[in-house]
Amino acid sequence: MKTIMLLLLVFPFVGFSQTKSRADKQPQNGFVITGHVTGFPDSTSVSFLNDQTGQPEKMATLVKGSFQITGQMPQPSFKLLIFGNQPPGIALFLDNSNIQITGDKSALDKLSISGSPSHAQFVEYTNSILPYQQLFSDAPVYDSAAAAAVERISVAFVKKNPGSYVAPLAIIRLLQATQNGAEADALYQQLPASVQSSGLGQYVNQQVQESRINPIGSVVQDFSQNDTAGHAVNFSSFRGKYVLLDFWASWCHPCRMENPNVVAAYQKFHSKNFTILSVSLDQAKPAWLNAIQMDGLTWSHVSDLKGWANQVAAIFKVTSIPQNLLIDPSGRIIAKNLRGPLLENKLNEILK
Repeated sequence: MKTIMLLLLVFPFVGFSQTKSRADKQPQNGFVITGHVTGFPDSTSVSFLNDQTGQPEKMATLVKGSFQITGQMPQPSFKLLIFGNQPPGIALFLDNSNIQITGDKSALDKLSISGSPSHAQFVEYTNSILPYQQLFSDAPVYDSAAAAAVERISVAFVKKNPGSYVAPLAIIRLLQATQNGAEADALYQQLPASVQSSGLGQYVNQQVQESRINPIGSVVQDFSQNDTAGHAVNFSSFRGKYVLLDFWASWCHPCRMENPNVVAAYQKFHSKNFTILSVSLDQAKPAWLNAIQMDGLTWSHVSDLKGWANQVAAIFKVTSIPQNLLIDPSGRIIAKNLRGPLLENKLNEILK
């Protein structure tokens, strides 16, 4: 996925000022951005972040606060505008329009951006989910009412604007908030081919395809694998409990970094009908056992010591770790990939 899309997905929510876009101003062959942003010294660079590298690419230089950038977009797309090669980046959904940007260095998050129909739609959608930004922060806080609101707003936006290149962003946010792959797929199918093939559209398709692997609501089939003592452990023996099926390995640095969060969740909830079954993709038993002891992982562990060829990992089509599934007492998957505070938040929700 392009770096710029990663930036979009983690870009902090800010308020945008937007005036009415005028279709009659749209250039025939490209875009013209005319800006007047005060507070910067002359010769300050005005750059776009490169789609691939995320590095600033100089487009213009400020002269008495004014600048102009011209170019052409094959299709409307997200860009980050940056002044003086320093954050913050200014979110801009750019299309081939005459665009005016005005404001001051002291309030870059309040810049007025007008003239772009695509940016107007971006602002409309972004501002509508602004009250629920806790779902998308670096330390997300799950709230079922907030997730339902994002779902409702996103569905309404896509149905109202199926031809908008911003529509895939609404589907991405819906997936992040609800993990509802079926609904995301249904919305994606409503988009025209041109939008489906856009960068964000392709990312949505990728996420939809991944959501079909171990889908929410599916029942986990029984399996058996040996524990650290060589005794067979059947997954069916955990029926009646909430179980976190956790895939990891001693050599996986992100897994080891995540383990303190898993330990904290286990300590807080194991007395509330919650447990963990960890499946290791290790090959060397001493390293596996040592990591369990070092990280204080005091729950059930299994492995066949076949690395990426682990038979349980194959059943669940695990191709990256850390990865986990939260399974309810009836054996149904109710959440996936709960990392960081998301795991504790979800368990707080269901184990009140």
